[in-house]
Amino acid sequence: MLGKSKDTKSKSTVEAAASKCEREAVFSGSEERWLAHAREVLQDETLALTALAQGLNVQFIAVLKAILECRGRAIITGVGKSGYVARKLAVSLSSTGTPAFFLHAGEGAHGDLGMVKPEDLVIVLSNSGETAEIMTLLPTLKNLGCPLVAITGSPSSTLAQVTNYHLDIGVRREAGHLGLAPTTSALAMLALGDALVAALMVARDFRAEEFARCHPGGTLGRQLLDNKFSNNAKTPSSK
Repeated sequence: MLGKSKDTKSKSTVEAAASKCEREAVFSGSEERWLAHAREVLQDETLALTALAQGLNVQFIAVLKAILECRGRAIITGVGKSGYVARKLAVSLSSTGTPAFFLHAGEGAHGDLGMVKPEDLVIVLSNSGETAEIMTLLPTLKNLGCPLVAITGSPSSTLAQVTNYHLDIGVRREAGHLGLAPTTSALAMLALGDALVAALMVARDFRAEEFARCHPGGTLGRQLLDNKFSNNAKTPSSK
């Protein structure tokens, strides 16, 4: 008990010292500029997400309904930073009641398009809406007749014009002093994907028990399964 008390006191002392150092920190002129720029990036991205939320409309609902009505799987594709966001969207959908997988656009043009069936729905992520690898896939996807959803930052792009549904992330300039590296656009795509997943969970009345079935591993899975078994044990059996 005494050892635990000493450990707690030591931890509190360290935290207090760290807090004091943070309050009394003196930054050089360069460091102040770095912090100011970092804060500006976060503020710009916050404004972009607020605008994205306010801009959700009937097209978002149409995409939700198309996914709910899909008899096959949701196939998510993209390359570059959009490809990484697409991977995350695919696994989030799969673990929350919407069968999905990620298709790399580059590999799709070299045989992996064979995984796509007419009953599937394809969600294509491309900030520019003109990504060469995506353009290569479009004729085959159109011929298959599966519904196509585009998520871009350019409503006038080729991808936005030829797909059945288009969701505009509304980002016209990236955060950062150069405005070149995918920052705000990638974040907006990620957030819009999360919004789709969350809305689908509500539409499907997706419950924690179902999530546990899809996600039995890790701390979260163990916690959900433990709660399920605990609740089952408390429920009196019918005779």
